[in-house]
Amino acid sequence: MSATTLAELAAVQQLTTRDGLTLDVRSAFAEDEALLENFFEKVSAEDRRFRFLAASKHVGHDQLVPLTHVDHWRTESFLAFERHSGALVASAMLACDAAMDTGEIAVSIRNDFRCRGIGWTMLDLIAEEAAKRGLKRVISIEDRDNHAAIELEREKGFVAHGIDGDPHLVMLEKSF
Repeated sequence: MSATTLAELAAVQQLTTRDGLTLDVRSAFAEDEALLENFFEKVSAEDRRFRFLAASKHVGHDQLVPLTHVDHWRTESFLAFERHSGALVASAMLACDAAMDTGEIAVSIRNDFRCRGIGWTMLDLIAEEAAKRGLKRVISIEDRDNHAAIELEREKGFVAHGIDGDPHLVMLEKSF
C-alpha cells in the first residue's frame, strides 16, 4: 500500500470560468514541484518572463520552491486543473506581508488555455482568499508590456500606479 500524499488529501474547489470551463482547484504542496516544472514548460516564454520578471527558458527548483513550500495562510499557492482532462492549466499565488495588510498576487495560465476565462476565475479566487485573511488590499507587479494582465486586472477593479525608479513596471492595486 502506497503512502497518501498531501496533494491527494487536499480540499478541491470546483470553479467554472465565464466560458464554461470547469476547474478543480487545490493548494500546491512540495510534491507538486515536478508538476509545476512541466506546467511552466507549457506557459509561453513571454508569460514566464512576465510572471518571474526575468527571462528564462526553464523554470527550475529555485523558482518553484516558493510556489510549493508555502504555509497556506500567509502564502498560498493554487493549482487549477481542467476537470475533463485533469491537465494543470493555471497557477496562482497570494503572498501576504507580515502585517497581513497587503497581499501580492501572481497568476500564470498554460498557453493553450488562455482566453477561456481562467484568469478572471483565478483573480476572483485570490480576492476571496484575501478577504478571508482580512487583507486591506492586493497588489500585482506587472511589466508595462503585459497588456493582457493589466487590462484584466483593471476590469477586475485594480488601479494602476507607476513604480518609482522603474519605468518598466507598474503596480496594480485593489482595495477591499
